[in-house]
Amino acid sequence: MLEIRDVHASYGAHDVLYGVDMHVESGEMVALLGPNGCGKTTLLRVVSGVHAPSSGAVTIDEMDVRDMAAAAIARRVGVVAQSASLPEGFTALEVVLMGRTPHLRLLQSESMRDVDIARACMQRTECWELRHRYVQELSGGERQRVVIARALAQEPSLLLLDEPTSHLDIQHQVETFRLMLSLCRERQLAVLAVVHDLTLAAAFADRVALMERGRIAAVGAPADVLGADAIRRVYGIGVRMMSHPETGRPIIVPDVEAPSGALHAEVAL
Repeated sequence: MLEIRDVHASYGAHDVLYGVDMHVESGEMVALLGPNGCGKTTLLRVVSGVHAPSSGAVTIDEMDVRDMAAAAIARRVGVVAQSASLPEGFTALEVVLMGRTPHLRLLQSESMRDVDIARACMQRTECWELRHRYVQELSGGERQRVVIARALAQEPSLLLLDEPTSHLDIQHQVETFRLMLSLCRERQLAVLAVVHDLTLAAAFADRVALMERGRIAAVGAPADVLGADAIRRVYGIGVRMMSHPETGRPIIVPDVEAPSGALHAEVAL
């Protein structure tokens, strides 16, 4: 579905991506991991057509992104940006309807079919009850569900998520990943998500791609990629590896040692 072949990208004289190769299949969720500044967001920008690669190719449904018009890309690629800003003064329903824009002609108004699609997306993301509320009144978790509904209203075949759970509490983090995985299966979406929490990525992703300095260091099942040595090399920190008692998937805990010579105060009760 999504093919990334030998992609190089830069900002002016500053090289960011070096020969990236990977793919995402329909119905599959791939988590893109790596430290800050390693090129994850740039890779999403290249895939979505926002940033042109200096060499290499990105194809979606066997079509080269460089040959696709912006509207054609928007009909196939939904993007949920990190801390996506929403236009104040609009209701949640109006924001989700904005996802139908790539399917409309110039100055064409939304039809009842567009409204029905928006309603179905909001019901699936459990935010239909918010439809009459203005977006500036919504909590972080509510806004995130609206943003995801807007992306789904585009009826994409590929969904790109840039840190979709940043600034969310643990309940909303888990709910967001559960929703993404279920949509991936139900709609046969290809999902590529930038994730910072290694344990969450390991719990939900079918495969993980570990980036290091603009390159893909490893791609595969979470248990095969997320080893202590690989994490130490890429992130520069030691970790303790455990397995989930039910799923067997990796649980990654930072190896935090107590400072040498730490003082232990005794408290008299």
